[in-house]
Amino acid sequence: MAPLLALLCLQLLGPGLAALSCPQNVNIVGGNFTLSHGWAPGSLLIYSCPLGRYPSPAWRHCQSNGQWQTPRSSSLPTLRSSPLLKAVCKPVRCPAPASFENGIYTPRLGSYPVGGNLSFECEQGFTLRGSPVRHCRPNGLWDGETAVCDNGASYCPNPGISVGTARTGSSFDLGDKVSYKCSSSNLVLTGSAERECQSNRVWSGSEPICRQPYSYDFPEDVASALGTSFNNLLGTINPTQKRTENLGRRIQIQRSGHLNLYLLLDASQSVSEEDFEIFKESASLMVDRIFSFEIKVSVAIITFASRPKTVMSVLNERSRNVMEVMASLDSVRYKDHENATGTNTFEALNSVYFMMNNQMDRLGMETSAWREIRHAIILLTDGKSNMGGSPKPVVDNIREILDINQNRNDYLDIYAIGVGKLDVDWKELNELGSKKDGERHAFILQDAKAVQQVFEHMLDVSKLTDTICGVGNMSVNASNQERTPWQVTFKPKSKETCQGSLISDQWVLTAAHCFHDSPIEDQHLWRVIVGDPTAQHGKEFLVEKVIIAPGFNVYAKRNQGISEFYADDIALLKLSQKVKMSTHARPICLPCTVEANMALRRSPSSTCKDHETELLSQRKVPAHFVALNGDRLNMNLMTGPEWTRCIKAVLQSKNIFPGLTDVSEVVTDQFLCSGMEEEEDNPCKGESGGAVFHERRYRFFQVGLVSWGLFDPCHGSSNKNSRRKPPHGVLPRDFHINLFRLQPWLRQHLDGVLNFLPLGH
Repeated sequence: MAPLLALLCLQLLGPGLAALSCPQNVNIVGGNFTLSHGWAPGSLLIYSCPLGRYPSPAWRHCQSNGQWQTPRSSSLPTLRSSPLLKAVCKPVRCPAPASFENGIYTPRLGSYPVGGNLSFECEQGFTLRGSPVRHCRPNGLWDGETAVCDNGASYCPNPGISVGTARTGSSFDLGDKVSYKCSSSNLVLTGSAERECQSNRVWSGSEPICRQPYSYDFPEDVASALGTSFNNLLGTINPTQKRTENLGRRIQIQRSGHLNLYLLLDASQSVSEEDFEIFKESASLMVDRIFSFEIKVSVAIITFASRPKTVMSVLNERSRNVMEVMASLDSVRYKDHENATGTNTFEALNSVYFMMNNQMDRLGMETSAWREIRHAIILLTDGKSNMGGSPKPVVDNIREILDINQNRNDYLDIYAIGVGKLDVDWKELNELGSKKDGERHAFILQDAKAVQQVFEHMLDVSKLTDTICGVGNMSVNASNQERTPWQVTFKPKSKETCQGSLISDQWVLTAAHCFHDSPIEDQHLWRVIVGDPTAQHGKEFLVEKVIIAPGFNVYAKRNQGISEFYADDIALLKLSQKVKMSTHARPICLPCTVEANMALRRSPSSTCKDHETELLSQRKVPAHFVALNGDRLNMNLMTGPEWTRCIKAVLQSKNIFPGLTDVSEVVTDQFLCSGMEEEEDNPCKGESGGAVFHERRYRFFQVGLVSWGLFDPCHGSSNKNSRRKPPHGVLPRDFHINLFRLQPWLRQHLDGVLNFLPLGH
């Protein structure tokens, strides 16, 4: 069709229909973009740039007139439609100090490039607190802590002047106040604009930070900050530890106490359905993790767009049951808000306020049942409420109903997490987030995937200091010992090493055959190496007592032509002193105990049989063991008909068991079997006695211990990192003592050390 004729046809369709799409000349120099609905009116275009650069403008919106709406380059929310700004990826910069009291900083620049350094030195008579050197990170924030030169002459320590801020007030005595603002109108302030020197010599509120409007937080920083705050909230850090300036608050929710957790999930149109599903998944992670702490929790779930929807209320009995809360989260649908496009944070928080009001009426305003409840609100949003007005007044109402004052400041935590590359409103998030000494509660993350990373790692249960069982540190930077802190190694006399597992702060579970050539009277020569954060290769413990199952006799069937027999291959070691719990040393959960039952979050009326059903019910159960070099390796435990198939390989091992016709003469029902699958790992000889364990709900449970096998992948190798595959024709099989089959013996010797459940039928 001729161009002129085409234009006439469009004009005949009427005004408003001629422009069916926005122009496509929107490429960004050095970056990429995504479109929510192609080039059609209503589509949102979001730019992205490589690490260390940011997009300008950040986004465009295709209007019904076929023109792009673009945010102005200033931090003001004003928009303009034309002319079309050329999009570019600009280099990120970190702000410069406005001043540095009682010292000097170098170099002196207007702003600093990514990778640039700032160095601080104090004048004579002043001591440097904080980081002497700071590096500009790719998100536009300085690493480390604010450098302060202090002579210790005041009641409160000098609060300092964080990079990019200007402070008013230079007296730091009891009751004195200091206020902060940003040194440039291009920066936004987060944290407390005013702080007061309190009677405990700590400044009220949280440290103010001035940052570029385009800056965002890295997931690892948010996970660390949230984790610190939540671990404090849950009382997971030892309350007997002495308080230091950086340890933050110490709340102890006693077993009689209670936590109300309110999860608010933004489902407005500017949050995509895919991102909303990630919000849901992150909330599930949070719920699952928080119920693993042995405290009483009620969870509320509220989704919101133009209006809120209460999916679960803390007034509902089901809010205390992890399975019920997870099922409610699973039932949440993005489409519940499909006709409501706005973001009404005010009404979402108002739902929390009404919930609190109702609970207060039910329990009584002055009762300890009401006043001792801690409240934590987690808001996941696109970061900009565009209807309902400012949410700050409702936060004031919440603070009032909970009677939040200087003495009760720890009864409320509001975490405001903005997500996405749109105009996230730093000021609003900062107003919503709690301001607590040494903590941060307001964050901006680049995308929903970063949210998921945060929630995967924020509650690092490895920081627990009591003997809670089955906790391993799963963070990326954790060492092997931190991942499996129950793992111990010992060497009886001059034999091969053996492994074992801490099952309490003084007892180790291992294999009996580790000792069958070692006289018990030589136990004073044995050393058990337990993980220790202060020692590279762990700490050595002496053995006070050895208990070997009386039925163990490796030569019991020699007269039948069976050279070695491993029934009852189990032993206990009592260490000469208690192990101090840490990230490197912690017991694993033994099934059939009250401790494991709490970790599995089962009913208190559960039995040992219930645990066996839960942990060993599949025909092929994925499990793990720890290698000589500390790596966590994989195996599959066979049960039922698969177990019968697995053990048949013993009959084909004529070099080990010549003339054997009945496999049950060697493999009793005490043994679990592994090694049938090609991708499985086989334990080496020096790994005997180590735990065979599962992961469930972020906790670890020992179901067996490594006993014997048909193939040693480390034989003939001096390199403990090298494991060979079995040669052709060799069937590798490994046999592990099944702890469910040795319950009577375990109960006989560990009664009073662990609390056992009834056996069941």
